[in-house]
Amino acid sequence: MLNTSKIELSQSALASNIKFIRKIAGKKTKVSTVVKGNAYGHGIEQIVPMAEKCGVDHFSVFSADEAYRCEKVAHPETEILIMGMIEDAAIPWAVANGIDFYVFTMERLKVAIKAAERTKTKAKIHVEVETGMNRTGFTSEELEDVFNIIKDNRDKVELKAVTTHFAGAESIANYHRIKSQLKIYKKTCCRFEENDLKPEIYHSACSAAAIRYPKARMDMIRVGVLNYGFWPNMETFIDYTSDKKNYKDPLLRVIRWVSKVMSVKDVKPGKFIGYGTSFLASKKMKIATVPVGYGHGFARSLSNHGRVLVNGERVSVIGIVNMNLITIDVTDVPQTKIGDEVVLIGDQGDKSISVSSFSDLSDQLNYELLTRLPESIPRFPVD
Repeated sequence: MLNTSKIELSQSALASNIKFIRKIAGKKTKVSTVVKGNAYGHGIEQIVPMAEKCGVDHFSVFSADEAYRCEKVAHPETEILIMGMIEDAAIPWAVANGIDFYVFTMERLKVAIKAAERTKTKAKIHVEVETGMNRTGFTSEELEDVFNIIKDNRDKVELKAVTTHFAGAESIANYHRIKSQLKIYKKTCCRFEENDLKPEIYHSACSAAAIRYPKARMDMIRVGVLNYGFWPNMETFIDYTSDKKNYKDPLLRVIRWVSKVMSVKDVKPGKFIGYGTSFLASKKMKIATVPVGYGHGFARSLSNHGRVLVNGERVSVIGIVNMNLITIDVTDVPQTKIGDEVVLIGDQGDKSISVSSFSDLSDQLNYELLTRLPESIPRFPVD
């Protein structure tokens, strides 16, 4: 292995999670697997084929570059949806390749129509409407113009969906705000139909909304973090399990991040370890270095706080996390030698380093930690 670490991706865990998501969605609701942020750090090129093996045929991304990567590895019949950024210059490419995309500005709608004229192919658009997130989406006042433009260009535009996004469905503190958004969204959908504009589908729910707001599931749900074995937050997990007899987490983590011991040495009492004076050996110690640091996504804030697994034991990160390596205390694991596997995230034996414990120690969200894992780390499907 040329790289200093690798990421293993469990096919069986992904399959189990997708099965759980489909159970939540129900038979009448389509599931779009969200692979934005490099598939939440798991790798677009790896996750898309893995998910397709589980029967997934719809993927949502944030941007055109992610859609391009997705298209390169997806089956020809697989649908791809861009929910965010696409430059005007890239819209003809999306239209010509049958890629759906959000429209939330008049400018993008007009460019989509021109692209359809140029490519002689209908633009597949999902009109995003403003319901209270106050980020992207057509306001109520803009919709009359949107209606007229779409009706005047039915031969160039295919209205695939009317959509919106909820402002924090994972938190009970946002309950009334989400309910208000749902109400506004439904009224807005009625306005489309009153103007003889019936989209193919209606969709609004992300992972958290799909769990907590059944009425938000509609024709399709856009599920991201659940696919990879993580809950949007602890509140969502508690909400799901509150009426269950079995409190066992139904989700399985897909990711396992591993490296190897690079060197081992003894340190005498009274000696500082690593940069500066943040860690002083109070006794005779055995230490090992691991070739992973903050340059690989192992946060510097884990200095003197982080934990890893080696030889089936949980050991401490000591000293400052460097750009390219960490130092770990293997005093109580004396058999440790060069080449031994070190688990940064995942299981080894009967012990585990979870992403949540990892992220809590580094003061990051699960999402943040995962998406910061460099794309250069090789990712491999297993089992």
